[in-house]
Amino acid sequence: MSVAKKPLKGIKVLDLTHMLSGPYGSMILADLGCEVIKIEPPVKGEGTRRLLENDPDYSFNGMGAYFYTLNRNKKSLSLDLKKPEGLKIFYKLAEKADVVISNFSAGVTEKLKIDFNSLKTVNPKIITCTVSGFGESGPNFKRPAFDQIAQALGGGMSITGISSSEPMRAGIPIGDLGGGMFAVMGIQAAIIDRASSGLGQHVDISMLDCQISMLNYMATMQTMSGVVPEPIGNSHFVHMPYNSFLTKDYPIVIAAVGDQFWPRLLKLFNHPELHNPKYATALERQKDKAKLEKIIQDELIKEKSDHWLRLLEEEAVPCARVNNIEQALNDQQVQHRNMLVDVPHPDGGSVKVPGNPIKFSESAEEEFLAPPLLGEHTKQVLNGWLGYSDEELESLDKLQIIEMLK
Repeated sequence: MSVAKKPLKGIKVLDLTHMLSGPYGSMILADLGCEVIKIEPPVKGEGTRRLLENDPDYSFNGMGAYFYTLNRNKKSLSLDLKKPEGLKIFYKLAEKADVVISNFSAGVTEKLKIDFNSLKTVNPKIITCTVSGFGESGPNFKRPAFDQIAQALGGGMSITGISSSEPMRAGIPIGDLGGGMFAVMGIQAAIIDRASSGLGQHVDISMLDCQISMLNYMATMQTMSGVVPEPIGNSHFVHMPYNSFLTKDYPIVIAAVGDQFWPRLLKLFNHPELHNPKYATALERQKDKAKLEKIIQDELIKEKSDHWLRLLEEEAVPCARVNNIEQALNDQQVQHRNMLVDVPHPDGGSVKVPGNPIKFSESAEEEFLAPPLLGEHTKQVLNGWLGYSDEELESLDKLQIIEMLK
């Protein structure tokens, strides 16, 4: 297999993001080969840089888990955008850049004069992308939003869990992560479009929009029927058995999607009720789902998960252990796919973090560089991109317009 450059190598990104949704998107861009310059305010840096930095369990060499995970493969340039000279430098960077990504609250980019309309005057080819709770238009777009707000308003919480009276958010922050993923899709589409149009454009990503998109067929079923779905735990409204079950040690899931799996399951369970011919179809099984699932559960609890998984796999019935995070990260398939990677710290040592799920046949080599120290690349970027001399940089540093790593 030939080893080629990363697919987005040569694309320059100015990253103004903070917290989770934006940094996750720019991390994906960096993993795909973009030169991502993280623009951070002097002294404190981006909001998550200090988060958990002194936690004994969730930090390494003074860098917390949030920042460590989300900022690999990026460079840090510390620049004060609120000072006229800092904004002037940013405009010069924007002239050389391909993309500017941010996730400020609504109206902040306009206030700072770094929105698309401002930047396209200095670079007509610039692509800007904002990730916000509600996008940049509509009656409620200025409302503040975090992950759980997006999950709540997007409808997903209402069908998660086991009771409509106790809504449950997803265990992973899909409100934030969804915004970051769709931002990457939008940016890449804008890059492709620019190849023919010669012009940049603005990509407006709403976390709420993303949640509505991911409702997918559940939304269509509601508009077709008028029926408002309620949470059904880990079971399914069509397939049966399709649920999680307890065993003597770890819980497992059985996902029998289709009637062809029912006869195979019957080889494992001798209970006469399960062998009633009327249960040959999922439609009939759904009518007595609670009773049938209890019978299956009473059988499964008698043995350990490995016992049942071996038998289920022998019958080719879709099944899995419900992994905790440690088990998931150490799964041999996950390991084979290089989804747990070592990311070094600038001061030495390394931490294992999730890898890049996007694999390419012609870009086989993966590289994960250390998350940057604050201002670590200020001198490198301003010297290399803009040609600033060491003397000019020292002067800007003394004026606290920029911050260079000492």
